[in-house]
Amino acid sequence: MLAFLGFLTIILVLALIMSKKSSTLIALIIVPVITGFITAFVTAPQTIIDAAAAKAAEAGTEFVAPTVTFGAQLEQTFKSITGWMGSGLTSIAATGVMFIFAILFFSTCSDAGVFDPIIAKILKLTGNDPVKIAIGTFIIGCICHLDGSGATTFLIAIPAVMPLYRKMKMNFWVEATIVALAAGIMNVMPWGGPTIRAATAISGLGYEITAAQLWVGIMPSWIVGIICCLLLSAWLGKKEAKRLAAGIPADPCEVEMVNEAETGNSDLVRTGWRWYFNICLIIVLLFVLIKGLLSPAATFMIGFCILLIVNYPNVKQQHDIINSHAKAAFLMVSIVFAAGAFTGIMKGSGMLTAMTDALVAIIPSSVGKIMAPVVGIFSVPLSLLFDPDSFYYGVMPVIANAVAAMGGSAVAVAKASIMGQMTLGFPLSPLTGATFLLLGLAGQDLGDHQKHTLPLAWLVSIVMVVVGCLFCGLLASA
Repeated sequence: MLAFLGFLTIILVLALIMSKKSSTLIALIIVPVITGFITAFVTAPQTIIDAAAAKAAEAGTEFVAPTVTFGAQLEQTFKSITGWMGSGLTSIAATGVMFIFAILFFSTCSDAGVFDPIIAKILKLTGNDPVKIAIGTFIIGCICHLDGSGATTFLIAIPAVMPLYRKMKMNFWVEATIVALAAGIMNVMPWGGPTIRAATAISGLGYEITAAQLWVGIMPSWIVGIICCLLLSAWLGKKEAKRLAAGIPADPCEVEMVNEAETGNSDLVRTGWRWYFNICLIIVLLFVLIKGLLSPAATFMIGFCILLIVNYPNVKQQHDIINSHAKAAFLMVSIVFAAGAFTGIMKGSGMLTAMTDALVAIIPSSVGKIMAPVVGIFSVPLSLLFDPDSFYYGVMPVIANAVAAMGGSAVAVAKASIMGQMTLGFPLSPLTGATFLLLGLAGQDLGDHQKHTLPLAWLVSIVMVVVGCLFCGLLASA
């Protein structure tokens, strides 16, 4: 029964989220609470009896089985649900705190204009060379995605280089593809949504790991992925140079949105010594994260406070900045905590273990060790089928637990997943609103964008998986 209820919970959560019949937050809380309540109610009598037996053994007295009344059974049910949810929330509390302050930190960096001079310099260096323009586009996309927001990346990066593409008569789909690759590979960063979700889900299974540790764990693959994306950008630029030299016209498109970067409030921009200080602060934070000198939550909490004090000493201005980004931070972290409750119920109720046993019974044990690379290889196309919440909170935990039971590594499944699922795959997915913002800004059709970008993103992801098998422990045993 537990396995049935577990699979039913997963199916209902996925169906509600993907059909848009419910918000992710509600689906992740209500569905497992209902199935968890059923499980807790059915198992409550035995739980009460076991507790009584334990007390008798501790006291050294004879055990007499208690009579379990309906009221006692119901009370135990509520206690079980509370305990399971509390355990899940405890396991991801630090991740939620890190997510809040990472969003606040990098959003405030954007307000302060930290990246503006860098982008301007890159645009100046690209000149009229399509290859340099393509490489510059990729670098700008990477810089813009430091805050982990796809919408912000596309709103800044696409309009910033659009005049060059228009002047050179380059294809706008090339710009869209390059920016998509940049945003996708940078979405692996520890404050990016997929890595946060993967760490949350795995921590909920009892494997204590932070998003920063996951990121550092696949660092060789990530660096190779960035190099591959850069080379592909140069290749696309070279193709454009050949097309222009042959006099072949660009593909038609319709730019639907205003092609000017949103620079935000100019009163918040900081120049001079503060700009250099902010750059140094970002470098220090990244060093601390990579070396693990402080926890990710503590790193961003301290970093954000220093950023505010140095750039905006006025208390009212500090409040205004925090309030301007609070909505985005709250919406994302609320889902993280909902996922903690979800995994807590699934694990504490025994549903996850029962589902794992069912999968282990039908999957050959020899498959366990190679399951992580298999997940990684198909992670990009899986982005077209599952939104990040559905995959990381619904699908991945079941696979990871089953892999661990078969002798493989659950953490390896998480590592493999973030090599494509809603990282390189997110700017291709119709399940994310940011994808359509990208398409609107670049005047592209979703089908054409997927045709141009999917093979390249998938190729980069596969290369990352291969490197991961060699250097990142994707083939590790439990």
